[in-house]
Amino acid sequence: HYYITNNLRFYRMKPILLQAHERSLTKILYNKDGDLLFTASKHNLPNVWWSINGERLGTYNGHNGAIWDMAVSSDSSQLITASADQSCIIWDCETGKILHQLPAKSPVRSCGFSLTDNILCFTTDRAMNQPCFIKFFDLRDKEQVETNSPFRDIEIEDAKVNRMIWGTVEDYIITGHENGQICQYDWKTGERLRVDHSHDALIKDLQLSKDRTMLITASKDTTAKLFDAKTFQFLKSYKTDRPVNSAAISPIKHHILLGGGQEAMEVTTSHTKS
Repeated sequence: HYYITNNLRFYRMKPILLQAHERSLTKILYNKDGDLLFTASKHNLPNVWWSINGERLGTYNGHNGAIWDMAVSSDSSQLITASADQSCIIWDCETGKILHQLPAKSPVRSCGFSLTDNILCFTTDRAMNQPCFIKFFDLRDKEQVETNSPFRDIEIEDAKVNRMIWGTVEDYIITGHENGQICQYDWKTGERLRVDHSHDALIKDLQLSKDRTMLITASKDTTAKLFDAKTFQFLKSYKTDRPVNSAAISPIKHHILLGGGQEAMEVTTSHTKS
């Protein structure tokens, strides 16, 4: 299901149906130029497609578990994937070759390139008697990725990180946690700069506006909320009747798009909408 805050004029168009994944989707991602589309699922094979006609260009074969997140560099030369197999892989986008595989001690939940593509960040789950970590690698230092030696580890002592994105500038990251809080961390020092408790359930998605000044959150608490991305000043809340799994800010209109629903196992006789 989806909701749009303002009226949209729908034009007749022929949809392109992409079929490749054996399990439910976890991430859909365009590259910066918009000509490539990357998809991932609870299966272990991410795919890449031509966006103009839906032709599948290939798969990235190397993970042994669900793909929870992925990111592509601004020049589309590299792709990174976060997987339940306890690793983050850096791929050559064009050839599908594994450039580096960064093992972790628990499932890798989210990942991202910095604005300059120089810093790679990924987060790990609190699981298997391991704490939740945020790890940072400088890709200009080959030794860090070859020896799996991040230049900074931030241990998260409270609720684990479920989503992570880079902030308005390259000075900080924004994290969404399982208890509903959103935080800012200075990756250079590891200091937590800000925290907001507006949500009271799992953060499912974080996205920035095109100019990177506004942040939209999606939560299992059935709301999406709009914030100033730098100060975390609360701007507006969008209430629905089911968990919000993703939220986006249109780059060309004053629109907010929300998508959501319930897992089949969570649907009860008293709440059957999904």
